[in-house]
Amino acid sequence: MKKIIITTLFVSLLFVSNPNYVKSKNTNKLYEKIDLFSEVLQTIKQEYVDEVDQAEVMDSAINGVLQSLDPYSAYMSPKSFEGMQTDTKGEFGGLGIEIGMESGVVKVISPIDDTPAAKAGIKAGDYIVRINNEQVQGKTLTEAVELMRGPVGSEITLTVRRRNERKALEFKIKRAIIEVRSVEAKILGTKNEVGYLRLKSFNENSDEQLLKHIKKFEKDNKLNGYILDLRNNPGGLLTQAINITDFFLEDGEIVSTKGRRINETRRFFSKKGDEIHGKPLIVIINNGSASASEIVSGALKDHKRATILGEHSYGKGSVQSIIPLKNGGGIRLTISKYYLPSGKSISDVGVMPDIFVEETGDNFRINTETDNQLDYAVKLLKS
Repeated sequence: MKKIIITTLFVSLLFVSNPNYVKSKNTNKLYEKIDLFSEVLQTIKQEYVDEVDQAEVMDSAINGVLQSLDPYSAYMSPKSFEGMQTDTKGEFGGLGIEIGMESGVVKVISPIDDTPAAKAGIKAGDYIVRINNEQVQGKTLTEAVELMRGPVGSEITLTVRRRNERKALEFKIKRAIIEVRSVEAKILGTKNEVGYLRLKSFNENSDEQLLKHIKKFEKDNKLNGYILDLRNNPGGLLTQAINITDFFLEDGEIVSTKGRRINETRRFFSKKGDEIHGKPLIVIINNGSASASEIVSGALKDHKRATILGEHSYGKGSVQSIIPLKNGGGIRLTISKYYLPSGKSISDVGVMPDIFVEETGDNFRINTETDNQLDYAVKLLKS
């Protein structure tokens, strides 16, 4: 009887949103798979050596379905979903890193500037292999995030594998409230001739903050040009990427998205009005520049509006939608892919810089005296 109840539950979940599906040719095969899953679940309950929490098994199964689609789709428990909702509002507890999955391994997309992770030395591209004493491989992305969250002030140890490093690296990091101040701006150059705009994330009001700094710079200074720094910016809201790109363009397409549904296939264009009035623009990117950062840098490159300097970007060219669930949790689901004005997809390819400048030195830190990439950009605008 239990087997029948479980099977019926799964059938209801899978078909409630699509009543016409029962008419498809694959219905019988799908029912067979659902029946097989029910049989496996029942066998685990009866035969597995240890007692199993079936709710946890079900959560893992849901996660497995989603993560088999791509590295960015995932299930969030009610607790994780609540935590995620604070991320785009600018304040959350944790370490200050954006992570994703690659071949079943947790990969650092980007450390956020001035957070515990960045200060400890975590870099974009690091693979997290242990969290405290727990192996990460085999865990879902949501489980890894849960392990990294904890009381403010408590300490966590991350063990990572890094390209070109023979041994694993260990970092002790103290958790903190992460306040994401997405925009930083200042004047650079010996004659105060370069406007520097550092965009750390694409949050709800990033465009307003950035435009405020641009207008002040344009009013108070005679600048040769601008630097837009998108290094270690993991992305954020698509609308923000579109608005910010529009600040620097007179016209033309910014980005297009293509999905299965008509409303997920859209094209976005700039409005007339370049906020920096055609002044030279250099955009700095690195391996931690992802998603919305790649929309901005890629569109400005395609329109030949900016010179792209630095290193190859991450290569995340898809759009995720956060869909709430009845249990208070949610799913992050890829609903479309985005394409640059040239028609190119960024997925797994990224944006290539016009001028390749690799970060140098063990003490390299963004926007400090050790920042050779920024120095290079400033010299270009001064010449």
